[in-house]
Amino acid sequence: MPTKKKIASKKNIKLSAVKKMIVCIAEKPSVARDIAEILGAKTRKDGYIEGNGYQVTWTFGHLCGLLEPHEYAPEWKAWALSQLPMIPQRFGIKVMNDSGILKQFKVIETLMASADQIINCGDAGQEGELIQRWVMQKALCKCPVKRLWISSLTEDAIREGFKNLKDQSEYQRLYEAGLSRAIGDWLLGMNATRAYTLKYAKNRQVLSIGRVQTPTLALIVNRQLEIENFKPEAYWELKTIYRDTIFSATKGRFQSVEEGTQFLETVKSSDFVVTEVGTKKGTESAPRLFDLTSLQVECNKKFAFSADDTLKTIQSLYEKKVTTYPRVDTTYLSDDMYPKIGDIMKGLKDYSTLTAPVLAAKIPKSKKVFDNTKVTDHHAIIPTGVYSAALSENEKRVFDLVVRRFIANFYPECKISTTTVLGEVAGVEFKVTGKQILDPGWRTVFEKNRQEDEKDVDDEENTLPAFVKGESGSHEPTLAEKWTSPPKPYTEATLLRAMETAGKLVDNDELRDALKENGIGRPSTRAAIIETLFKRDYIRKERKNLIATNTGIDLIRTIQEELLKSAELTGLWEKKLRQVEKGEYQAKDFLDELKEMVRQVVFNVKSDNRQHHDNTPSPEGSRCPLCGKGILLKGKMAYGCSEWKNGCTYRLPFT
Repeated sequence: MPTKKKIASKKNIKLSAVKKMIVCIAEKPSVARDIAEILGAKTRKDGYIEGNGYQVTWTFGHLCGLLEPHEYAPEWKAWALSQLPMIPQRFGIKVMNDSGILKQFKVIETLMASADQIINCGDAGQEGELIQRWVMQKALCKCPVKRLWISSLTEDAIREGFKNLKDQSEYQRLYEAGLSRAIGDWLLGMNATRAYTLKYAKNRQVLSIGRVQTPTLALIVNRQLEIENFKPEAYWELKTIYRDTIFSATKGRFQSVEEGTQFLETVKSSDFVVTEVGTKKGTESAPRLFDLTSLQVECNKKFAFSADDTLKTIQSLYEKKVTTYPRVDTTYLSDDMYPKIGDIMKGLKDYSTLTAPVLAAKIPKSKKVFDNTKVTDHHAIIPTGVYSAALSENEKRVFDLVVRRFIANFYPECKISTTTVLGEVAGVEFKVTGKQILDPGWRTVFEKNRQEDEKDVDDEENTLPAFVKGESGSHEPTLAEKWTSPPKPYTEATLLRAMETAGKLVDNDELRDALKENGIGRPSTRAAIIETLFKRDYIRKERKNLIATNTGIDLIRTIQEELLKSAELTGLWEKKLRQVEKGEYQAKDFLDELKEMVRQVVFNVKSDNRQHHDNTPSPEGSRCPLCGKGILLKGKMAYGCSEWKNGCTYRLPFT
């Protein structure tokens, strides 16, 4: 009969026969508490939890960072063009000068000094790896280091992770890529910001430039200038109504009213004849599982959440153990997840009516869901099957999106029928296409959401009457004048997609996957980049639209270096960083190229003899002096009030 002590020990992960002190370092206190509970560490100390041969401590935020310029060379403290470029021979790190951080670092340093082994339990991503490595380096860690790498914070996932600890060396390339990114951002940000500020800024303004921030701003500014400079052009469309169905002329748009009227007169006096009726059956797959970007896009469209709101919410759901690791850029699951799907479905008790059909039969395994070649460090965002009643309203909304998308991917495909009807009137061809849903399949999972979203309802089905080839009859032709419309301003949803594909507008999922390699920024950092643009007053929001301020527009106009503004070229740098992570490119080569680019940027700024940019503050964004309600917006020739639709006539011409 085992003793109570032995029974209790089975709940915790056992140490080897030789008693060693193992220090675990987590990314934050809440995660450390979860790990300590599973390891059997129960005694709370100042800055760590101890027990069962483990000491579990934590970092919070960025405990360490790269040195400031003056910490490399005193002469770099003053901003002077003559001191640029600043390229340290060797980069160093420091503990951040904050009393709370310094106190916690001292705890970590003391624990590591007497540890037999360290387990890095940091966030399982590039930035998390970098943060923990810097802390261990600064604490002069000398003992062996293992890595806990998990995709969820459930008890089962943590236990499984501790049974399969990896050697730190397996994540060396990940660390090198993170380090290269941090050094690259320092080199470009510090040098370009100082160079442009010293050369072009007025009124003590700082012109902030960043490797990802600036091309993202350029996307918004260029789109805004396209809209402002857009000249609408008239065109005409010929349509006709036959049997309550609108047919469009296959010729497309008419560029002149005369040409359109000529065709209208031609078809007025003849009957409409159906020349062909074709029906094609097909299937539609469920929308893919979420990666972070697609979840941010969906939440912006449905709930008007900012990218940062969504990231914070899905991070909270991860920490509450109800969803998996969020900072991912894949929409696939690895094959080893397949056996776990049934248990996850069973855990989704509030969705039992939707999971019941999946659990009643053999769970399908589709290549559209499971593909090891499309998964690197983590799989797509899915529920864990762990129940939590303590969710906020926003968390419930995001969780519902993740769960329904997950369940839908195990439902049958939606079966559809597409009907195309061609007609002719006096030699002029017309066409209409209709769509009918024969079997909703996965669409059943989203019925509740679709009823709430009228726009989706309009799009779903367009069933045509039964037409027969050869039938004919009277019809009502019309010629309508239309105007070309400018491109739409970016929303956070469309900007995230543009960042993901380096500015290319892509709707196809397969093509988007191919372009992700050259995207700007990382899924985990894009929200922060957008927030930085807001904080620096380079952009503002009008409803959902992102509008560049005068300051933002002036900055992009001032920058002559295409490399600093181009999403495509910046995407190539991102690709090289990903190659460093995969071992296909040397970190040293990447940094050597970046240093050369920084030297060239500084040289070009110093050599520029253009008249310096006028940064006189504009009235844009200020309160309207006439109505007092709206704010002033920049138009093509003048500033006007945002309340113009409601009758405000204020107008301030450009001087």
